[in-house]
Amino acid sequence: MLDFLRSLVGVNSFTANPAGVDEVARLTVAAFAPLAFEASRVPCITPGTGHHLFLTHRGQGGDPIVLVTHSDTVFPPEEEQQNDFKWDERPAEGRIYGPGTVDNKGGTALIWLILQILRETAPEIFERTHWVVAANAAEEIVGADFGEATASLCGGKARAVLVFEGGPVDAQGWHIVTSRKGRSTWKLSAEGKAAHAGSKHHEGINAIDALARVLPDIAALTNAAEERTVNIGMIHGGTVVNRVPHEAVAEWECRATAPAALQQADVFFASLTGTAPNGAKLTAECTGHTDAWPGGGGSETLFRLWHEAAAQMNLTAVSVPRGGLSDANHLWHLAPTLDGLGPYGNNAHCSERSADGSKLPEYVEPASFVPKAVMNALALLKLVTAPS
Repeated sequence: MLDFLRSLVGVNSFTANPAGVDEVARLTVAAFAPLAFEASRVPCITPGTGHHLFLTHRGQGGDPIVLVTHSDTVFPPEEEQQNDFKWDERPAEGRIYGPGTVDNKGGTALIWLILQILRETAPEIFERTHWVVAANAAEEIVGADFGEATASLCGGKARAVLVFEGGPVDAQGWHIVTSRKGRSTWKLSAEGKAAHAGSKHHEGINAIDALARVLPDIAALTNAAEERTVNIGMIHGGTVVNRVPHEAVAEWECRATAPAALQQADVFFASLTGTAPNGAKLTAECTGHTDAWPGGGGSETLFRLWHEAAAQMNLTAVSVPRGGLSDANHLWHLAPTLDGLGPYGNNAHCSERSADGSKLPEYVEPASFVPKAVMNALALLKLVTAPS
């Protein structure tokens, strides 16, 4: 498995490097071929990206168990080269550093290991089960088309959706993600009137002033009790200081656990369109929306199988929510869903290593693979043998 993972990490698969993403998919197809998985590829609709990969073992049919990963990473080739960020085994630290080691090439390698375990230890169950391994080509940009392609392949229904993003382990136990927040992204544009800042200041309408007056109200939508956060992430406007700025733009995201809490914020953001007190024209635009995965119900029932499997190993699995987005947000409607089923690592999306140790690049802890693989395999046996 580590040899397979090393081959994946050795290929740059930045989302905007379609050749690299497709090479990772090719290596994945080759690794799963001995398990009798057939490959199909679907182009990602985002321009300049690679192909989504689907590996299918049909068994005796029925609704599939969908094992979800992604082929892309967030690191451009130039960043990897600049930081000498590559496969780097550090046995004394118990870590392997490298792009995608945990996010999410480590998840792909773990899926392979789980299926190898099942084929060797429960061959009849493995062979009769309908498996689908679904690898997103552009997960890091959170597009919806991968979810649509997966749903189409599965006929709109699955037995379970299992997402192999990295899963932390701490004093509480091994984390299994059972819900994720939803997110909306917004842009507020202010259109004012340019004027000389000295002799004609009174004739101008300051677009930056118009934004500055409303941004505190946007930020105030953060509410811990409602599990909602607002992050104003970008502001730009104006040209030079001796000119009244005629345009300015702010962009932000809002995340919430409950769909109603997100909708309440979205209604307010939409209401900002109009005329600012200083006369500037304000235009609010929703630039993206991802539904929450609310969890509960079938996902908590599914989690109990993983909790029981962990207990068989004298380990503890804990059900946790997570604020970040994943493919689970787009796939949970197909079937009961779990996430965070991948190996343990840290510092995903970081490639830098500082001399003082305050910055460490992405890594995976190889000692987490076997416990997580066995836990998943035991739980899957419980799932497959349970009455439908």
